[in-house]
Amino acid sequence: MDFKNVVITGASDGIGKAAAKRLKALGHNVIIVGRSKEKTERVAQDLGAPFHIADYSRLNDVVRLAEELNAYDRIDVLCNNAGGVLAERTETADGIERTFQVNVLGGFLLTRLLMGKLIESRATVIQTSSIAANLFGADFDGKDFLNEKNYAPFKAYGYAKLEDILFTRELDRRFKDKGINAVAFEPGVVRTNFAAESKGFVKFCYHSPLKYFFTVTPDKSAKRLVRLATGAPDKDFICGEVYGKVKPMKLKFKDERGEVAERLWDLCEKLTDKYV
Repeated sequence: MDFKNVVITGASDGIGKAAAKRLKALGHNVIIVGRSKEKTERVAQDLGAPFHIADYSRLNDVVRLAEELNAYDRIDVLCNNAGGVLAERTETADGIERTFQVNVLGGFLLTRLLMGKLIESRATVIQTSSIAANLFGADFDGKDFLNEKNYAPFKAYGYAKLEDILFTRELDRRFKDKGINAVAFEPGVVRTNFAAESKGFVKFCYHSPLKYFFTVTPDKSAKRLVRLATGAPDKDFICGEVYGKVKPMKLKFKDERGEVAERLWDLCEKLTDKYV
């Protein structure tokens, strides 16, 4: 087995933490990224792995993170795993709707800033999506990326997870011939703490006995992520697709010509140009 340098964002808890442990046990070099310094440092110390801190609600944090990650010789796998559900529509200090920034734009900017390193490494870039992309994204308004109309927590989250898939498709279209292997991953309905800062019904769902109806443990879900991180493109997965288990997940939202994916990419570029 060729050992890889694997960057995992959102790795201080849940799926990211479980995947980091599994990858480390397989002998890969894992680089931990998290928002909480205390939690991220604890995971990194347990694994004997380097770590970096970044809050995706501040794009300057993402710029600093990219500068730090670009110092590594190689990045063979980038797992854009950070994200969460937010109860109310708020804007970040960057003036961007928070659900979109934390779940989509932060990972887009990090990928964009690391692109030279990723191409040089012929890297696999993995987006963590969700079944919410189908549950709430079938009627997605491809012109309302910033959730300005009729905001609802799970709908906004579902839209963001759909956008992560569209980003994957567009990344594949634009950069596959340069060596980038883009794929998305659907973890199942997982018991994690990713809604820890939400309020009301959202928090109740994830921090009450209801959470036990979320049948997939982080460790079980992490197996799916590890399979993609260690797999070979065109053999173990098809680039541009989203995987839950072994076969690609069928997406309810149709973007046959890729027009919405392209429009999303163009918006993300516009919103991040000043950071590049």
